Amino acid sequence: MLNDKFPEKLISALGTAALAAVFALWCAGSSYGAAGYAAAVISALLMLALGLRFVPEWCVFWREKDEVRLGTADGTVCARIFALIIIWDVVILILGFVLRKILGYDETVGGYVRFWLCTDSQHYMDIARDWYLSDGEWDRLVQLVFLPGYPVVVRLFSYLTGDCLAAGLFVSALCFAGSGVMLYKLMCLDMESAAALRAVKFFALCPAAFFFAAPMSESLFVLCTVSCLYLVRTGRIRTGGLLGAYAAFTRSPGLILVVPILFELVRSRAKAREYIALFMVPLGFAAYCMVNYSVSGDAFKFMEYQSIHWHQQLGWFFGTAAYQTENAVSAAAKSPALLWGLWLPNLLAQLLSLAVMILAAKRMRASYTAYFIAYFVVTMGATWLLSAPRYLAAMISLPAAMSALTENARTERVLVLLSALLFFAYFIFFLLRWQVW
Repeated sequence: MLNDKFPEKLISALGTAALAAVFALWCAGSSYGAAGYAAAVISALLMLALGLRFVPEWCVFWREKDEVRLGTADGTVCARIFALIIIWDVVILILGFVLRKILGYDETVGGYVRFWLCTDSQHYMDIARDWYLSDGEWDRLVQLVFLPGYPVVVRLFSYLTGDCLAAGLFVSALCFAGSGVMLYKLMCLDMESAAALRAVKFFALCPAAFFFAAPMSESLFVLCTVSCLYLVRTGRIRTGGLLGAYAAFTRSPGLILVVPILFELVRSRAKAREYIALFMVPLGFAAYCMVNYSVSGDAFKFMEYQSIHWHQQLGWFFGTAAYQTENAVSAAAKSPALLWGLWLPNLLAQLLSLAVMILAAKRMRASYTAYFIAYFVVTMGATWLLSAPRYLAAMISLPAAMSALTENARTERVLVLLSALLFFAYFIFFLLRWQVW
């Protein structure tokens, strides 16, 4: 028994020491007020708590050999999920038009459709139409930071629709619905159908779910991600690796799929040749780097553009909590729109997602918790993060965690209602263009 516990204690001690050391170094090189440092401490402590709850589950996950699956997905239920999410996608778009009218925006249907280009969507549509530019205006050159996976699919569908924006909305709707189906199928490997459906419900109703209907890459990324994990879980490892590669060709966090894939391969006692899936995933991002090279002569040109134009570099997630808290405090006195539309949703998304995962860590598959931790550390560590709710909407471990926490029917009703209210509020902030990105 002591031998069984030793790895847990060692990993926990090393992880705690590493986090403490990194936090101390960050403090030594940073300059924030009391509110900023307090937020950073809370963020770091929440991550520490999650890590300490996760490590024992990790060790058990790799020690155990038996795999217990409760069942497979019902085809009829899958069809209903697909249809219902398509309907929900259309409802989101219509609701947005109605709310914009109520909010005082006098625009035609065509004008409203073009409103959906207000975020990064315009960049994706430009790439789908013209590809990346080697020469031209600066705003077009820096579009090289947006990965090509989504624009490629939109370009293909534009031959059917005759218009890139229409194709983008169509692709996003199909991928949103497909993501719901594949999430249900993945969850059914470990849960009863009712629990899997709860996960789909929380996925479709998360506060930033309207981005899945937008002509942006999130819905395609989630579809590739959840399909990759489902295929790996069901033994089709190389095909899963290919979809993981396309996820990494669609959004750079797709690279993080190597974490849950590794966890599943070790768990299943995979043969050496099956570990090739780990090396397939980075090939998608390597293809994107080759696009960078062909366009600019520099395979890593996107890093320069990210730093210069968007002030984005890799940082620490607790540092993000610090600067977002200080910006929220400043905005409270100067700009309510920035407070309610940008900084407060970003900060709450990070802290609440950590809290949810802490509560669910003992009830979840360890590979999903590992995926969340890696994804959170990387994506929330951006030095100028404006899109935490959107990034976390694409983190499939969260709806799984919400499902695990809502086995009680009353708890489920309360959290579904809360999620729907947060969706409605955040959607209104988006429609008002309160810096929702």
